Amino acid sequence: MSEQEKAKWYVVHTYSGYENKVKANIEKLVENRGMHERIQEVIVPLQDAVELKNGQKKVVQRKVFPGYVLLKMIMDDDTWYVVRNTRGVTSFVGPGSKPVALTDEEVRSMGIESFTESIDINVGDTVLVKSGPFEDNTGIVKEVNINKHTLVVKISIFGRETPVELDFNQVSQMA
Repeated sequence: MSEQEKAKWYVVHTYSGYENKVKANIEKLVENRGMHERIQEVIVPLQDAVELKNGQKKVVQRKVFPGYVLLKMIMDDDTWYVVRNTRGVTSFVGPGSKPVALTDEEVRSMGIESFTESIDINVGDTVLVKSGPFEDNTGIVKEVNINKHTLVVKISIFGRETPVELDFNQVSQMA
């Protein structure tokens, strides 16, 4: 595979608050036009943040890069046109709106690849929670959501089986 044919990460600027809409629109266009090979992933990186509201701590998901959507794609005239003309996209990030791919170092430092990791865990597997409020607990996987990169794991809390939604990177498979 030549360097030209290798998918790279690009960043598009969107109207504020339209990130998820843009992601959905691009994914729909990719589906309709059969462009899975050329536009491989569309992500709006999220991270957990703790908010204090009315004296209650609440974990909410915040956008890591508000106003931006990340795409792993092979840049050519067709893919550029599809993405650039998606409603809500203002431009590609780069000089003079000429798309510039992120370097491998930028991808690593931003943790983008960790947002898109695949997982070899299936329903019924036993997992160990590595981080978060349920750290060091074990549970049984009840659901795997590849698109959201989350699992629903039943964990025993106070003697009762409780379903908990966790990110892929919060768990590890037990042997």
